[in-house]
Amino acid sequence: MTRRSYVLTAAAAGVLGGALWWRKNPSACPYGQRFWVQLPHPFITRGRLREALRPQPGERVLEVGPGTGYYTLDMAEWVGPDGQVDIFDLQPQMLDHTMRRAQARGLSNITPTQGDARSLPYPDGSFDAAYLVAVLGEVPDQQAAMDELARVLRPGGRLVVGELFGDPHWISPAALRRRGESAGLEFERRLGRLLGHYSVFVKPPRDK
Repeated sequence: MTRRSYVLTAAAAGVLGGALWWRKNPSACPYGQRFWVQLPHPFITRGRLREALRPQPGERVLEVGPGTGYYTLDMAEWVGPDGQVDIFDLQPQMLDHTMRRAQARGLSNITPTQGDARSLPYPDGSFDAAYLVAVLGEVPDQQAAMDELARVLRPGGRLVVGELFGDPHWISPAALRRRGESAGLEFERRLGRLLGHYSVFVKPPRDK
């Protein structure tokens, strides 16, 4: 084996080992590595998120794990000045970064809250819709997070979960559907294919 081949093999093994470790030890992307969440998302685009979630002017929408606001700012514009986007993240640095970007863009309908997705600090039925993109797999207890998201949705509310293949914390469409249905949500549809997809869930009406 040449020196170059050895170096490339060692580097690939290191990357693979790191990815496997990260998958077995779920955790949020550190703020110091935020460039990963700022890269273009070709398979889980903002436009496709809008198509999946169908945000309406005046709605209150929850985003869990906004990172540096890749989707947040557009969502705030879609719900309009009479709507509200609540962003919830484990890392206050991510929230602060997003709020600085929102201020620079002249948006005042975004509210940040720091905490753990396994215990959301909102009353039952607080939101018309919620979404998280390439985030659920970072939560140590994914089912607890899905249960909480279902709880804070109003009856008839929508939840969209985006996943990107290649992410160390990627969740398969089948596993994601099981988690949603275990939380009492109804699977509605999926946008996209294996490389990147949005799964759409709906909270059943009270009288169902």
